[in-house]
Order: sequence, then structure tokens, then C-alpha cells
Amino acid sequence: MEEKKRRLTRLNDKMIAGVCGGIAEYFDWDPTLVRVGYVLLSIFTVFSGVIAYFVLWLIMPKEKGY
Repeated sequence: MEEKKRRLTRLNDKMIAGVCGGIAEYFDWDPTLVRVGYVLLSIFTVFSGVIAYFVLWLIMPKEKGY
């Protein structure tokens, strides 16, 4: 059997840019938990997570959808 190759992409079903949703789908995690974790991480790292989010937004390709 051939295993489907996973790719890290931004989701079309998104809250802001689809970055957290794409990460959650790639690792098979709950998107809500990833978003809450991102917010907490950003707050406790003096909002450096915001910069990381924008960088990921720029470099992660969009999911090819319908």
C-alpha cells in the first residue's frame, strides 16, 4: 500500500490565515487546542508568536481546495 504524503499547508477553513489549522491537521491535533496554545505561547513570550505567525503565513502554501 502506498502511504499518502503529508504536507504542511494553510487551511481554507480558517480563523485568520489558516496557519494554526494547518499545523493541527498536519499533526492530527485538535485545531482549537493549537489555537489556544498559540495564544498562550504568544502572551508568555511577549508576543513574539505574532512574528512567527506572520512568517508562517508567508511561507506556508495554501491548501489546494475546491
